[in-house]
Amino acid sequence: MKTSIFDIFKIGIGPSSSHTVGPMRAAGRFTAGLREWGLLARAERVLAELYGSLALTGIGHGTDRAVMLGLAGETPEEVEPGAVEQILTEIRTRGQISLLKEKEIAFREETDLLFHNDQKLPAHSNGMRFSAFDAHGQLLATETYYSIGGGFIVREGEPTDLQPKPLPVPHPFSNGAELLEQADAKGITIAQLMFENEAALRDAKEVQERINRIWQVMNESIERGLHTRGILPGGLKVRRRAPRLWEKAQAQSKQDPLRAMDLVNAFAMAVNEENAAGGRVVTAPTNGAAGLVPAVGRYYRNFVPEASDEGLQRYFLTAGAIGILYKENASISGAEVGCQGEVGVACSMAAAGLAGALGGNNEEVEHAAEIGMEHHLGMTCDPIGGLVQIPCIERNAIGAVKAINACRMAMQESGSGHKVSLDQVIRTMYQTGLDMQSRYKETALAGLAVNVKDC
Repeated sequence: MKTSIFDIFKIGIGPSSSHTVGPMRAAGRFTAGLREWGLLARAERVLAELYGSLALTGIGHGTDRAVMLGLAGETPEEVEPGAVEQILTEIRTRGQISLLKEKEIAFREETDLLFHNDQKLPAHSNGMRFSAFDAHGQLLATETYYSIGGGFIVREGEPTDLQPKPLPVPHPFSNGAELLEQADAKGITIAQLMFENEAALRDAKEVQERINRIWQVMNESIERGLHTRGILPGGLKVRRRAPRLWEKAQAQSKQDPLRAMDLVNAFAMAVNEENAAGGRVVTAPTNGAAGLVPAVGRYYRNFVPEASDEGLQRYFLTAGAIGILYKENASISGAEVGCQGEVGVACSMAAAGLAGALGGNNEEVEHAAEIGMEHHLGMTCDPIGGLVQIPCIERNAIGAVKAINACRMAMQESGSGHKVSLDQVIRTMYQTGLDMQSRYKETALAGLAVNVKDC
């Protein structure tokens, strides 16, 4: 185990963890490096260059905005979504940016923020390079970063980032089989195992409080999305649908057998419409898939009679464990493996988490996670207009319903065994993603992105 569940669940802003959150963090890290190296005072120009998927779909995903915010010292966790437009307007109007809110330099998007649509850096499709120059145009420093999905970034030439060390936890695991072996050998659930691991990294009370904070932010994003109307930004003129779905579901009879599904759809779409609008969401494991885990969590709280706060803790601990397996053994980057690495992983996480919340045993949890991914294998990432709107928003709703179904199937088949293991499906997902043509991986060069042009 090299990743905490709090690396999987990160509070940030939309519309994309890989194209917004990651670049914002990378830009901030570069300028923080200038300060650390004693170069910030000498810097008079910063050049930001975007490559691969960041260049091809960066405008639709807000990468340009994220880079400027990061250079200005804003972070995904702390920036107020309502203040973003004002910050960007000031930069553009003044033609200046305050690096880390400390050093004023001239900055113009047309010359200092470049999109290399026809170039890709070697390590990952989401590549970016930052360079700083002095008053005479001499290069002070340059660094290359990759946004590898879920808001995670790595710096080129930094092996400690590319190959993180195992965390000092009492129950280490590197794959699904080891996770099951560790839990079964100690006679504990996956949720208990994860709690003990997280409690070895920080105070046990803090673990619970941070999970509660994650749920609070998720719930708030659901509520904002359910009650905010209008057109989403970006030019596709996509109307927010969650408020209408919510109202219709509220008017339905509580005896309607499909009312729960209608509400799950509304919950998931509410979050992803907030994400598309640049609102505050939680990566789960990415922004593009941010609505799925909250929607299934609300399903648990609203429709399971025995639901409890303890059950919700189990939900996130179990889902986080599954997210870690995908992060460490495959990928959660749509630009690397397609949407199977985003919505597919989120479905797998939510299915397992729900099984854990419902008191399912470890084998049921693993089976639920496997089913959740098996039926997302091969899913491409082809956002229309490079925006996290079509088909992304609906995919979260469909994926949430599939997660609930995957959980139910796994728990109803308890003890009967299953042919495909979670580790096998994780390997298959990764191999499928590597084989997938790059134009189907968050480039807006194929699929719906080119066949649906009149939205």
